[in-house]
Amino acid sequence: MSGNPALDLVGTVQSRRDRPVDLLAAPADLERWVLECDELPDQVSADAPALAAAVRLREALYQLALDRVRNRRFTPTSLDLVNRVAAGPPPKVELSDTGLRRSGDLRSALAHVARSGIVVLADRHACVKECARAGCTRLYLDRSRGARRTWCGMEGCGNRVKAAAYRARRQAARQEHAPGKTPA
Repeated sequence: MSGNPALDLVGTVQSRRDRPVDLLAAPADLERWVLECDELPDQVSADAPALAAAVRLREALYQLALDRVRNRRFTPTSLDLVNRVAAGPPPKVELSDTGLRRSGDLRSALAHVARSGIVVLADRHACVKECARAGCTRLYLDRSRGARRTWCGMEGCGNRVKAAAYRARRQAARQEHAPGKTPA
């Protein structure tokens, strides 16, 4: 959804400004997230310390991405953590008749996520943005022509913003044409 596994990991906390919702509340949530991410091993197992490590990586990546979006120097502690995790082993990649298969443990999955974050955050031409919908704090990689994308996704935030704007226009039109309203 975000266009990068590191930004997808960052997106496992929704509505950071208002009422944060952490989608990685238990080790099973992390296992499920890894399984759903195309670039990561097919199956990993996680325990409480592994979940805590993934959350630390997520928050460090979030901080670095915000630094990038806001054109600030990278936060040194976050930079150090992401670089250390990225030094871990890569997932194993195999080709078969059914396609590409990735395997490895959670450490290799997180190392891949950290390396993905490094690649996108180091690329000055990569356009990392924060969703423009008021309640959304998702960061995404804007690959649209002219980097004009405004929302993290059209299905969720884009439709919400457009529907709200439509309702506001209809309400304004009704009020303008209401009985007893004097023309200006």
